[in-house]
Amino acid sequence: MSQPADTARQQGLAHPAPTAAPSSGPPRSLIVLLAVSCGLTVANLYYAQPLLSELRATFGISSVTAGSLVTASQLGYALGLVLLVPLGDVLEKRRLATVLLALTVVALIVSGLAPDFPVLVLASLVSGTTLVVTQILVPFAADLAPDESRGRVVGQVMSGLLTGILLSRTFGSLLADATSWRVVYLTSAGLMAVLTLVLRTALPRRAPGQAAASLTYGALLRSTARMLKVHPPLRRRAVYQAAMFGAFSVFWTTSSFVLTAAPFHYAQWQVGLFALAGAGGALAAPLAGRWADRGLVRPMTAAAFVVAALAFGLAAIGRHHILALGAAAVVLDMAVQTTLVLGQQVVYQLDGGARARLNSAYMATFFLGGAVGSQAGSYAYHAGGWTAATALGAAMPVLALLAWATDRPNRRKSKGVLDG
Repeated sequence: MSQPADTARQQGLAHPAPTAAPSSGPPRSLIVLLAVSCGLTVANLYYAQPLLSELRATFGISSVTAGSLVTASQLGYALGLVLLVPLGDVLEKRRLATVLLALTVVALIVSGLAPDFPVLVLASLVSGTTLVVTQILVPFAADLAPDESRGRVVGQVMSGLLTGILLSRTFGSLLADATSWRVVYLTSAGLMAVLTLVLRTALPRRAPGQAAASLTYGALLRSTARMLKVHPPLRRRAVYQAAMFGAFSVFWTTSSFVLTAAPFHYAQWQVGLFALAGAGGALAAPLAGRWADRGLVRPMTAAAFVVAALAFGLAAIGRHHILALGAAAVVLDMAVQTTLVLGQQVVYQLDGGARARLNSAYMATFFLGGAVGSQAGSYAYHAGGWTAATALGAAMPVLALLAWATDRPNRRKSKGVLDG
C-alpha cells in the first residue's frame, strides 16, 4: 500500500468498503420507499418559495426580507450537512433518520404557529438542519446497491427527492390558497410524523463499519473537512453543484414575484400550478444515473452547464410568455438534476466506507451555493427586476463551465466512471 493511502487510513479518511450488496441490489419496494421518503422530507425546504408574496402581506415585510426565509432554511440544511450527516458513518442509520424526523415534526409545528416572522425564520433554520435526513437515506441506498448499478439506484432515489422539491411548490401554493400558509406547515408536520413511524418499521438496520464507529465526533468532523483536501474530484463536483444550485435558487425564489406581478397577476394557486412545469425535470435523474454508469460523467456535465445558461436566456426573452417561462423551468431543472446525480456517482466511489462524510462535504458546499443564490436573487430582483435576476442565474452555470474547461482531472477510471 502506498504511503499516502497509509496516512489517509490512519487519519480515518479511508476505511475498508462495506460488504458488497448482492448483485440483484435492494428490492424495488425499498427503493420506492426511500424515494418517496426523500421527496416528502426535502419538500419542506421549498414550501416557502411560492408563499413569499403571501408572507409579505401577513407580516408586512419587504421582498428581500421575505427571501431571507428561504435563505435560513438552506443555511440550516448546510449546517445539518456539516454537523449531522457525518454521523451516518458512525451511528445506526435507521435510528438516526427517525430521530431527525421527529425533531423536524416539532420544528414544523412551531413554524405553523409562529406569531411573527423572526420566529418563523428561526423555526425554518431548525427544520432545515434536521431535514438532512434525506442525505442519510441517499447514501443508504448507495450502500445497498452493487457497483454496476449504483448510478441507476441513486438516480431513482434522487428522482423522488427532486420530484419532492418541485411538487412542493405546487402543493404549498394550492393548500395555502385553499386555507392559509400556516396549514401548509402543520399538514407537513402530520406527514412527517407518519413517515417517521413507517421508516422505523420498514427500514432494515444498517450498522456502521467497525473502523468508522471507533471515531470520536470531533475526529469525525475533522475527517469530513479533510475529505475536501484529499479528494480533488470531491472539490470539483462540490463547486460545480454550488453554482448550479445557486442558479436553481435564483430562478425559483424570484419567479413567484414575477408571476404575481404584471402582466400575469397570478393568484397563489396559479403560481403553484406553474411549479408543476419543473416537475418534468425529475425525469433527468434516472437518465443521469445511467449516463454515470456508462462513464459519461465529464461530457454530460459540460452539456448540463450549457443547457442551464440557455434556460435563463429563454426565461429572460420570454418573461411575458408563460409557455417560455415553463419551458425554461423544465430545462433548468433537468440540467441541475443531471449534474447532481453525476456528481454523486463520482463522490460515492471515492471511499466506500466514508460515504456519509463524502456526501456531507459535497452537499454542504452546494447548499451554501443555494443559500447565496436565494438571497442574491432577491437582491438582484429588487435592484433590476427579472432581467437582473436572469442575468445572475445565467452567470452561475457559465462560471461553472469555465471552471470545468480549466480543470485537468485525472483521466484514470474508477469502476468505469471518470473522476470528475
